[in-house]
Amino acid sequence: MDGNPGEPESVSASVLVDLKEFRRNKEQLPITFHRRELDAILRLYSCMVAEGEWRDYALDHLKDKAVFSVFRRTSEVPMFRIEKNPKLARKQGAFSVIAASGLIVKRGHDLAQVLKVFDKSPKLVRG
Repeated sequence: MDGNPGEPESVSASVLVDLKEFRRNKEQLPITFHRRELDAILRLYSCMVAEGEWRDYALDHLKDKAVFSVFRRTSEVPMFRIEKNPKLARKQGAFSVIAASGLIVKRGHDLAQVLKVFDKSPKLVRG
């Protein structure tokens, strides 16, 4: 308001907004992997591709979680899903590896620890 006594109220640009209401109604951004998380996942993916285990991947950013799915063949269902679900961060951990059957293979707070489920165990070779 410029201070003109004859100016109508509708011309005024000041609008009072309830912050709680604004945050509640604001459209939620999708959950994404951070750069370091994605780097760790892609490093694992490249090793598994080099070994011939995995051949394709899909990346989904949803409202409630981010999902990195890995495939042996493009036309199949994913062999594994690496999920980030921030709602579970204080409980079981935000990160989980889920098999094609829906079984949660590993879950935890630290992505590096969760991805260790894919580490190959040493095998005894007899000569």
